[in-house]
Amino acid sequence: MPTQDEEGVEDRARLPGHLQERRETVAVYLKGFAMGSAATVPGVSGGTIALILGIYDRFIRALTGIDGRLARLTTDLHRAEGREQFRVAVHEQDLPFLFVLFAGVGTAVLTLARVISAALTAAPGPMFALFGGLIAASAFVLFDRRWLTRLRHGIAAVAGFSVAFIVAGVSSFGLFPETLPVVFLAAAIAISGMVLPGLSGSFLLLLLGQYEYLTGVASQMTDHAATLASGTVPPGLTADLTVIATFGVGALAGFFTTAHAVSAALERYPGATFAFLVSLMVGALNYPLSRIYSETDPSAVPLAIVVLAALAGAAIVLVFDRYTKDLEYGESDAFADER
Repeated sequence: MPTQDEEGVEDRARLPGHLQERRETVAVYLKGFAMGSAATVPGVSGGTIALILGIYDRFIRALTGIDGRLARLTTDLHRAEGREQFRVAVHEQDLPFLFVLFAGVGTAVLTLARVISAALTAAPGPMFALFGGLIAASAFVLFDRRWLTRLRHGIAAVAGFSVAFIVAGVSSFGLFPETLPVVFLAAAIAISGMVLPGLSGSFLLLLLGQYEYLTGVASQMTDHAATLASGTVPPGLTADLTVIATFGVGALAGFFTTAHAVSAALERYPGATFAFLVSLMVGALNYPLSRIYSETDPSAVPLAIVVLAALAGAAIVLVFDRYTKDLEYGESDAFADER
C-alpha cells in the first residue's frame, strides 16, 4: 500500500495543469520571501536559505543563463514568429522563476526593512549588538583551523581582516556618503551575498555604512505605497525611487562582475578565498562595536541588554548552523591542492 507521503505526491500530480503551475508559483514566491527575510539581516545569507530550500542550483543556473539573446529577439516582436521565439527563450532562461523569486525577495525586504529601521531608531545600541553577535557567530561556524596550515590562506586571512577593519572604521565615521554612486557600488558588492552561501549581502552593506540608509529608504517606500493608495502623490517618492532603481542597477551590474569574480576565485583558490571572506567578517566587527560604543548611553540602556542582544544574535546563527550542518557550502574542497 502507498504511504501517506506517496499518496500526497500522487494527489499533487493529478492536479490540473493550471493549478499545479499556480501552486509552484506560490511556492517559489514564498521561498523568495524567505531568502529576502534572511538577506535583510546582517550575518545571515540569502544564498544559504536558497540552499536549504532546495532552489540554489536552479537559482544559479537561471542567473548565469541570462545572455544577450533576449535583447536581440526584441527586434522581431512585431511578428508572430518573433514573439513565439521570444516566449520560448524567456522560458528556456527560466526568467519566470527569477521574476517570481525576486518578487518574494522584494516583498520581504520592503516588509522587514520598516521593522528594522524602526528598531534601529528606537534602540540602536542593542540592534548593533544583535548584528555583531550574528556576524561574529557566522565567522565562528565558518572558520576552519586548517586555513592556518598554508601560507596563502594566512595571507588571505590577514588581507581580509585588514580590508574589513579599515573600511569598517571609515564607515563608522560616516566617510562613505549616502549618494547614488556609493549606493550603486554598495549594491554591486552586496549582491555577492545573495549568490554565495555563507556571505551576507546585508553584512556587506553594513560594512560599507549604507545599511541604515537603505533600510530607511525601503521603509519609506511602504509609506509611499500607502499614500499613493489614498490618491495622493507623496513627497520624496521620486528621490526614493531613484535610490531603489540605482540599487537595482548596481546589483545587476555586480552580479556580472563582483559575484562572478568571487565565484571564480572560490573555484580556483577555494581555501584562500574562503579564508579571506571569513576574515572579512571578523574585521568588519569594528563597525558594530564602534556603533555600540557611540550609540549606547549606560544611563538609558543597561549594559546587560546590549550583552543579551549580542548573545541572542550569536544564538540564532549557532542554532541555525546546528540544524543545517549537513549542507555543503563549497568549503569542503577548500583544502584540496589549489592551482
